[in-house]
Parts: sequence; C-alpha cells; structure tokens
Amino acid sequence: MGVPIRADLAAIPDYNIPATAPDAVLLNSNEGPLPPPPSVVAAIARAAVEGHRYPQWFSDTLVSRLAADLAVPEPWIGVGCGSVSLCRDLIQAACGPGDEVLCAWRSFDAYPAFARAAGVRVRTVPLDAEHRHDLEAMLDAVTPATRVVFVCNPNNPTGTVVRSRELHDFLERLPDRVLVVLDEAYREFVTDPDVPDGIALSRARRNVAVLRTFSKAYGLAGVRIGYCVAPPAVVSALHKVAVPFAVSRLAQAAALAALDHPAEVRARCAAVVRERDRLHTRLLEAGYPVPPSQANFLWLPVGERATEFADFCARHGVLVRAFPGDGIRVTVGLPEENDAFLCAAAQAFPPNGRRPAASVDIMVAPGRS
Repeated sequence: MGVPIRADLAAIPDYNIPATAPDAVLLNSNEGPLPPPPSVVAAIARAAVEGHRYPQWFSDTLVSRLAADLAVPEPWIGVGCGSVSLCRDLIQAACGPGDEVLCAWRSFDAYPAFARAAGVRVRTVPLDAEHRHDLEAMLDAVTPATRVVFVCNPNNPTGTVVRSRELHDFLERLPDRVLVVLDEAYREFVTDPDVPDGIALSRARRNVAVLRTFSKAYGLAGVRIGYCVAPPAVVSALHKVAVPFAVSRLAQAAALAALDHPAEVRARCAAVVRERDRLHTRLLEAGYPVPPSQANFLWLPVGERATEFADFCARHGVLVRAFPGDGIRVTVGLPEENDAFLCAAAQAFPPNGRRPAASVDIMVAPGRS
C-alpha cells in the first residue's frame, strides 16, 4: 500500500501544458514573439557567475526600482516567481478552512486550481454574452465565506476587459473584507484609455491587490518573475507564505535590466498590437465572431469544435490553445507566423460548412519546415 494522498486532489484537473513540436509555429502560449534584448541576456549571464550564492530574499533591489518607477512605496510591492505564483500565495494568505474564492469562467485556469489545492471552495460565474466578466453576477455570487475575488483584466483567454466605471462600481459595492485581485498580466498591451490602471486603484483601497509580470511584454516568460502591488499588510502576508528564495538571482537581474529599456518594450508591444488588430480584422472577414482583444492574443469562440480546430491547425504546422467545449486562444506572433495561422483558420471551418480538406498548403515562417 502506498502513501495516502489527499483524496480531493483527484478533482483538480492537470494543468494544460502547452505542446511543442519541431519547426511548428507556437501560438499556444502567451509568450512574446521576440527574445530578450542582448543587454538583458548579458545581465542574466553576469548573475549566473554568482549562481552559487542565494538571491536576495525579498528582491530588495528590484522592489526599490519598481517603487521608483511606479511611484509606490516599497512596502506596497512584493516580488514572486511569476505573477502566477503570487496568485497562489494570495489565496494561501487570505483563505482558511471554509472560505471561498470567486472568479469568472472562463478565466485563468490557475485560479480555481490553486484554490482547490489549498482546500478552499471555488465559485465561478460565467462570462457574459460578450465574453467579458459579468461583474453584476459576480456581486450576486459573493457569500459570507468569500475571501478573494479574481478579476483578470484583460481576461485570459478571451482578451476582453472591464472598464473604469463598471470596475469602480463593483469595488464600491463589494464588502471591504473581500480581497480583490486584479490580474493585469497583459496590461502593457492595453490601448483602450477606459481600462483602469489597477495600481491607482490599489493605492486608493485597502482591499485591492494588483498582479503584473515580466513574462509577456518584457519577453521573460522563461525566467519567471512578476510582482504584486497591494497594501503593506497584504504584501507582508505574501512574504509569510512564499517559498524562500523562489525568485532567482538570474530573474532579479533580468527584470532590473529589462526596466532599463522602456522604449524598446513599448515598441515591441506596439508591434504586437498592430498584428493583433490585423489578425482580428482578418478573422472577422473570414466569418469568425472574434471579440475585440486588449491582450497579446485573440479568442475564437468555436465551442464544441475547439479541439477539432486545434488539431487541424496542428496538422499543418501551427499550434494554438484549445479550451474544449469553449473556444481557441491564439497568441499573436510574428507577422509570418500569424499569416500561417490565418491560412489554416481560413480552411479549418470554411463558410460553406464543409469539413477541412485532408491536405492544405500552409505558409510557415522562414526557417521552418
């Protein structure tokens, strides 16, 4: 007989790890399409020389830099191994036995998974007809046991947003005892001026925590570093539940170096936004009811045909993320990669309703076969 494991863990689905394949166009994970700048790579290499030494426990140098850049006091900032680890830490810090976490669905897979792993009950509220958070329904779902509410803005995987007035109204009506986690992992790709800046909201309220990351806009998904801006009591609680030394020397060095190049980050984001908008227009022209996105990906609500669509694209060299029964999320890549996806999408579900052809010529990026 083996070691007994918690029986409730069997109900937690395995995380859907994005697939890879030699020479495939990888649009199934929300990464940046370009590698880090050479100066960031050099900073990582310099930090590696001291790889035998532990990193700063609280990433103090990075916290000081972020505090200066964001005009936020240092006690309001906590650094983690990607913003996803901070999601987990916030649940552990705020919730105990009998408590509940509330989130929209579909939204980021990690929210309910982390809650259940912590032994916390999860309540999910369906997105509205426009694939957006239904904040009114989320308010109705709050119970005396609710301790944390996640609002992903822009939302992963739909790219949709909640705007300033509706979010302000939501916060005004929500009990102060509930911690609102504004997950802004894709904030740098937002071009709509009516999407609120969560950091300003966190400074004005004692129950708002904001998550941001270096994984997307800064091109450091493989390095794993993100940060939280929240009232000092929340940040202090994060420190108590965090894994010691989880943020490596290499990650801290990379983030500091990346912050030295804001103009380059803005230029990279602008290029992604241009491609995002081009993809959106082309997909609408092809007959896909794609909602507007403010992130670095698009959502195709193809419902029960999601797996079929993803399999068709994969057979022709393009990997996208399928959410069975709901839709497809496609990350914005380089122009030639996006063209390869558009070519596949145009033939996967043609307007005449015929099934995809067995063989289709797909344009792929230079250097790919």
